[in-house]
Amino acid sequence: MNEIDWIPDAALLQRFDRPGPRYTSYPTADRFGPAYDARRHAKVLAERRLAVVKPLSLYVHLPFCNTLCYYCGCNKIITKQYSHATKYLRYLEREMDLVAGILGRRRRAEQLHWGGGTPTFLAEDELRELMGMLRARFEFAPDGEYSIEIDPRSAGAGKIAVLAEIGFNRLSMGVQDFDPDVQKAVNRIQSFEVTKTAVDAAREHRFKSVNIDLIYGLPRQTPERFAETLAKTLSLKPDRIALYNYAHLPTLFKPQRRINEAELPSPATRIELLQLAIRTLTDAGYVYIGMDHFARPDDELARAQKMGHLHRNFQGYSTRAECDLVAFGVSAISAVGATYSQNVKTLEEYYERLDRNELPVLRGVELNADDVLRRAVIQSLMCHFTLSVESIETAYLVNFREYFAEELQALREYEELGMVEIEDEWITVTPKGRLFVRAIAMVFDRYLRQGQTAARYSKVV
Repeated sequence: MNEIDWIPDAALLQRFDRPGPRYTSYPTADRFGPAYDARRHAKVLAERRLAVVKPLSLYVHLPFCNTLCYYCGCNKIITKQYSHATKYLRYLEREMDLVAGILGRRRRAEQLHWGGGTPTFLAEDELRELMGMLRARFEFAPDGEYSIEIDPRSAGAGKIAVLAEIGFNRLSMGVQDFDPDVQKAVNRIQSFEVTKTAVDAAREHRFKSVNIDLIYGLPRQTPERFAETLAKTLSLKPDRIALYNYAHLPTLFKPQRRINEAELPSPATRIELLQLAIRTLTDAGYVYIGMDHFARPDDELARAQKMGHLHRNFQGYSTRAECDLVAFGVSAISAVGATYSQNVKTLEEYYERLDRNELPVLRGVELNADDVLRRAVIQSLMCHFTLSVESIETAYLVNFREYFAEELQALREYEELGMVEIEDEWITVTPKGRLFVRAIAMVFDRYLRQGQTAARYSKVV
């Protein structure tokens, strides 16, 4: 059940050519509101200190980039003034002090992820300094998962050696496309040789996992060109490959306005690119994890999925569902207990809040009983392609068929198409339906079913 044995046809892909959430949380981030503020978040953290102590998954957002990639929708700051990082580190330390003081110092961290922006914008000494800040306030498990996003253009062999030195054991690097013409169209010039140097350095320093990000649907992409990119990617033997669908949303993301829409692949070509990628990666032995992620059969994600331990959070797929996610930096999102919170989105606001000795929380949400139940349902479908009716009924004391009567009726469309199997005790997403699991999960999203728009989301496939 872990292998895709069916490549979707064009008609089906066109039928589900619709926007939808990625379900890194439920409710999704666009449902967060100002009622959940810094004071409420501080109270939630304090309550976690008194409750059964859970391990932590730590996230640090480093927003700086020295060049602008036109496709990017991340919260970032484009600058060549490397001194900006020095000030930002000082304020990160203040936020860590506030959070660690409320949680209780030396809480155990089993996961760590630095994202951006470009974390390797930091100089080598700054990388060491930031890791030292974290280790001074949290206890790091010796067998933890410690990952970082890198830009091979700013992370040569020397910097990767430093990352290994300070404790990182997993890294992810952006590539998107190796074709020079595509790279020019999105303003990301990155040679295969530069990328290979980074991968080789990671192997030399015994990183446990190397991920490469690719994007299909970029301007000037053709099946022939993308086939070359896939071949070059496979030659590097990454442990994981993330294959993202480019979401052209220029009204939301200003950098995308620099992309020539006339150069974007047609819907038919996008479908061909996706089919090509699925076939190429699965033929090469990669396991389809879900959404846009592929992994080698011996990778932790593949093993976690097989064992039923896969989880999904704001960093994508994860192997440790039991952790509280505590995030630092501008726009960073935490998931603590039955709450989500997001920090302010600009440096000015971030610095102002911390100057007042306040947690820099902008908005969030506290989950009600219905949210918690639906989160469990959506997580199970997104991570494992199956849902145990009995498990949900036992855990949440509901009659599943009565509670989700409307949703089960809505699932009939997918059942008739052979994408879902509905049995008395199980709902199963078939291999035919796995690429469309976001659309299937949307059936259980109460907010979407109440008529709230999905137009701002990326496309399902």
